[in-house]
Amino acid sequence: MQEMVIESIRLSLTSYQRMLILREKDTQRYLTIWIGPSEAESISMRLHNVSPIRPLTHDLLRNLLEEFGGSVHHVLLNEISNDTYFAQIILDMNGEEVSIDSRPSDAIALAVRAEAPIYADESVLDRAATVLTSDEESGIATRDVGAPVDPEELERLGAFKDFIEGLDLSDFDKPKG
Repeated sequence: MQEMVIESIRLSLTSYQRMLILREKDTQRYLTIWIGPSEAESISMRLHNVSPIRPLTHDLLRNLLEEFGGSVHHVLLNEISNDTYFAQIILDMNGEEVSIDSRPSDAIALAVRAEAPIYADESVLDRAATVLTSDEESGIATRDVGAPVDPEELERLGAFKDFIEGLDLSDFDKPKG
């Protein structure tokens, strides 16, 4: 289990979808999670200390937990399957540890309100993390995806591989004229 920090929330200019960028604390290993606009807004508002006039859903959930003697101990991104992340919210309910299944975006929105740590299971990082390295001379950052590709994923991508290998690029760099 590795502690993660929220690096940023980004907007894709081509699809207008939101991406949550998590970085492993003290390293350059990143996870990118696509999240919905309301969850992105909820996380962003809390990170920027913006208080809504009325509680948002994640504020309400935190308030309910506190009212009934509970608190968020931590959030764990515990699994990834078919490019979908899964999370657990680990609660302390009157001295008893309780684990609740959650979407990562909801779990993280609750964690930022409770000021609880966010963790990723090592298996999730091995499978989905991107490591940024830089060539100090050129100043160029490169991606190093360390985990081997799952055989099932390779099979699904086989048609693309066949297409790319079938391209004739022999005159690609010749001037058109």
